[in-house]
Amino acid sequence: MLATLIPFAIVLGVMIFIHELGHFLFAKLFKVKVEIFSLGFGPRLIGFKWGDTDYRLSAVPLGGYVKMKGENLDENIENTGDEFLAKPKWQRLFILLAGPLFNILTAIAIPMMLAMYFFQVPAYKTEPPVVGSVAAASAAAQAGILPGDRILKIDGKQTRTWHEVELKVDINPERPLEVVLERAGQQVATKLTPKARYIGREKVGASGLLPQLKEEPVIVGQVLTGGPAESAGLRADDKIVSLNGEPVKNFEWLRESMQNFDGQEVTLGIERGGNSIELKVKPRRDNDQIVRVGFSPKPGTVTPVPLKVSKKNFSEAFVYSINKNIEILVLTKEALGQIFTGQRNAKDALAGPIGIAAISGQAYQQGGIWSLLNLIAVLSLNLGIFNLLPIPVLDGGHIFIILLEALLGLLGYKLSLVLKERMMQFGLVVLLLLMGFVIISDISKYLLQPAGPPSAVRQSK
Repeated sequence: MLATLIPFAIVLGVMIFIHELGHFLFAKLFKVKVEIFSLGFGPRLIGFKWGDTDYRLSAVPLGGYVKMKGENLDENIENTGDEFLAKPKWQRLFILLAGPLFNILTAIAIPMMLAMYFFQVPAYKTEPPVVGSVAAASAAAQAGILPGDRILKIDGKQTRTWHEVELKVDINPERPLEVVLERAGQQVATKLTPKARYIGREKVGASGLLPQLKEEPVIVGQVLTGGPAESAGLRADDKIVSLNGEPVKNFEWLRESMQNFDGQEVTLGIERGGNSIELKVKPRRDNDQIVRVGFSPKPGTVTPVPLKVSKKNFSEAFVYSINKNIEILVLTKEALGQIFTGQRNAKDALAGPIGIAAISGQAYQQGGIWSLLNLIAVLSLNLGIFNLLPIPVLDGGHIFIILLEALLGLLGYKLSLVLKERMMQFGLVVLLLLMGFVIISDISKYLLQPAGPPSAVRQSK
């Protein structure tokens, strides 16, 4: 529980603090009195007062707010010079823009800092997507993709690196994708439908495409007690040479291939003491949603995937970060587009507080503080963009009203207080409905059903 709650508190706390700090600093810059700076909503739990401001931690940890003097439509403006609504429109715009802007700047700053001081990535991800091998019974195998093929385009988009291929596959589970390959100097078209794979309760696509990795024998090290491998008679020092008659390329190929045989009996070709034997084994899905046989390779027999480690200079890191954020926005747009076209369930693409907590815990367990920082960057970008939407109650809604007032003023009209109140009420209803939907989806996905694909859920009952 703590392994989930602590990362969640860090991720949510950092995002909220940065957002509200933007509003706070620009309010102070324009001499607006800030009455409350709160992390969380609802009743005050703890805090302190310094100057005019009550800095507090509140009971409901689903956001935060900066309460400025004279910011509400129904407040009486005393014209004391320190009220929000008494300030010029351009100053109010800057104060409102500052929160989302600080989130977006954070999304740029974190990848930039990591690129300057801690840039490390599997080397193949930066290389052209030339297929090294294709996992058995995978989506790529069914599409007829062969080792040596170079992936030129997926879904009409050029794929210059393995990273771009993996992103396109991840976001399109069970969706047919048009793929253009280069094979022996000629272009070949095929259709790839990534299989659904689950990371916790998040559904992603899996193709079975593997980069050019060293071919080497798979030697059994330790056999898990009570696992399928032990039941099948697999022993330490056995060499696994084939899977269903197909030669085993390396451990990564075997592991990736096994994901396609959950609960199905497969035949392993084994070399043992100079003899060749066959073993029947039935891989099974573990609690982490990975399909395993139940053995680990002998230490020193698996060549690690080479890493690219470098420190980018300031300009290189800035460009890298901008491109990374654009990539996230494009993927987000694609995911939302799939919701509106019925290609993706909204529950699979949207996450509320429970979902963010689960993702935060997974990120920390898998990659430590570096993965958590990357998650903060991604969520900060989304929070900043979301808050700029022209929905009354959000920052973007307030900005929209100010701009509308300015436009009507130029035409000799005035936006009435009643209309502004109705717009705010409408925005509040929209926001509450959206929050209710994502929270109910979270409860359904994370609390009311076991993790994994429907088949695994049915088998667990």
